Amino acid sequence: MDKPLNQKAWLFVLPVLLIVAFSALIPLMTVVNYSVQDTFGNNQFFWNGIGWYIDLLDPTTDLGGRFLDALWRNLLFSAIILAIEVPLGIAVALSMPRDGWRVAATLVVLALPMLIPWNVVGTIWQIFAREDIGLLGYVVNRLGIPYNYTADTLSAWITIVVMDVWHWTSLVALLCYAGLRSIPDAFYQAARIDGASRWAVFMNIQLPKMNRVLLIAVLLRFMDSFMIYTEPFVVTGGGPGNSTTFVSIDLVKLALGQFDLGKAAAMSIVYNLIILAICWVFYTVMTRLDARRG
Repeated sequence: MDKPLNQKAWLFVLPVLLIVAFSALIPLMTVVNYSVQDTFGNNQFFWNGIGWYIDLLDPTTDLGGRFLDALWRNLLFSAIILAIEVPLGIAVALSMPRDGWRVAATLVVLALPMLIPWNVVGTIWQIFAREDIGLLGYVVNRLGIPYNYTADTLSAWITIVVMDVWHWTSLVALLCYAGLRSIPDAFYQAARIDGASRWAVFMNIQLPKMNRVLLIAVLLRFMDSFMIYTEPFVVTGGGPGNSTTFVSIDLVKLALGQFDLGKAAAMSIVYNLIILAICWVFYTVMTRLDARRG
């Protein structure tokens, strides 16, 4: 006779779920409420319906144009970050030691950038990349390469990309290293017996075994890079011009700088839905590829 399934363990989790739902739903409902209204100050709100959403998705309007421009910058930045950090993280994980005291030392060194607060990272690179007192800016200009992240768009983009790669490649490397350590030695022994090359071992043993951790790494890095705010805001302030103004920075400018709460709320709702949709596509595609390989 089958033993009845006991679901009482959910009672321990239920209070946490209720607290999280309560703390998440109230801010969400507040944002939704603002997104369908307009205000002229003095805490007076007027019904606007879906007007802000229509303007937001219309590239001919001022709101829609600035949102779509910032969105394309976000997508470009995330694509560049993933194209650099995922292969680089895999390469770092493959080169890491497998035993001895060097393992602990390497893990500590890799974890150090992730322990630094985001605003401190921005401040470090803001000073480090300055052309007058910063080591990086001074050396690059001395080499004859024009570099000024406050005045040149390309320099600003290179600065924030290199800064993010320095800050978060360690996360991808550590996740990939955990996936590599989970591979039994029997797989490597069989590969040596068969005379498999280093590339064949990577493609047929290591990469398939890292699929799941790579899925986590890609999702985490995409979400974080797509919602990036603190680092580019501290370093460039969204400039020069609007060249590094991402959606998150534009949201702050709308909500706090211009006090357009309705526009900012509508933008944040659409922004959140885009993040959820892209993450769902990432997850669906990668899990299906993993299932086919399995």
